[in-house]
Amino acid sequence: MRRTIALFSILLAGSCHWATANAAPPPDFQSQILAFAKETSKKHKFDPAELTALLKKARYRQSIIDAITRPAEAKPWHKYRPIFVTDSRAREGVRFCRENQALLEQAEARYGVPAETIVAIIGVETRYGRHAGKYPVIDALATLSFGYPRRSAFFKRQLEEFLLLAREEEVDALSLKGSYAGAMGKPQFIPSSYRAYAVDFDNDGKRDIWSNNADAIGSVAAYFKRHGWTKDAPVTVKAEGAGKDHSKYVKAGMKPSIRLSELSAAGITVPAELKQDSLSSLVRLRVKNGNEYWLGLPNFYVITRYNHSNLYAMAVYQLSRKIVELRKAGEQHVDNS
Repeated sequence: MRRTIALFSILLAGSCHWATANAAPPPDFQSQILAFAKETSKKHKFDPAELTALLKKARYRQSIIDAITRPAEAKPWHKYRPIFVTDSRAREGVRFCRENQALLEQAEARYGVPAETIVAIIGVETRYGRHAGKYPVIDALATLSFGYPRRSAFFKRQLEEFLLLAREEEVDALSLKGSYAGAMGKPQFIPSSYRAYAVDFDNDGKRDIWSNNADAIGSVAAYFKRHGWTKDAPVTVKAEGAGKDHSKYVKAGMKPSIRLSELSAAGITVPAELKQDSLSSLVRLRVKNGNEYWLGLPNFYVITRYNHSNLYAMAVYQLSRKIVELRKAGEQHVDNS
């Protein structure tokens, strides 16, 4: 009897998975595509017939809808951190640093963003390019534009940006792959970010963030510089003394808006090396036995512009620290050998 129930459960799970993977698109999916093609052709002078034919090839994928409704950022910090801040990911980051040392040094010199931060972004986003996404970008953006009403306006804009990107870069829009949300390449730029911030760092005439490490590295650094990264400034420090009595500061939001002097007066320890008139946010992270608190300094906020999540920014920061520690340990080992 137990085997029968177990077998039935397996078959049921399998059938549910098949049903989800092959779910039909919304009834107005094609009509929305046609309307979008007509509007976009007129707005940006695309050939109407060609654009319509292209967009009609976009496939609705229920797995994309399923994925976007359960993002990793919904997890508490103690479950989120082990996904990204690991010894293996840090070791791979050290290897990526070593293999791309000259490019990272050039990017740091030009944009002021340290190598370990650039590498940590690429490490968190795609495991240094190994997991850059399996979905055709046009499928992802069409699915979310016309099958996910909650954020359809945002993704319609990204689909529009993607079509412009493909025309400008002279690439086949059907050939490009990315994440379930339409993010592309090793640094996972959404189309609007690609058009605004991607750079041809090796001057070969292309902005290739899929296979060219120079462009991927340079593009991340350029993005951070454009969003206000300050060279050699701290990112975050533990906010000792913070607790539930400081909830109003947490609720003030992600953008640094609180003088460190005010946090200090409220009983939170502010390191002496930080200027008291500097602005900060107060970041609360859920851990197993309560909460821990950090000062969200301006460079921390810049990381959140890449992905609007304090969890994400902290994962990038802590992975970057692990990379630095392993690199120093390796240098010391060489020196002592």
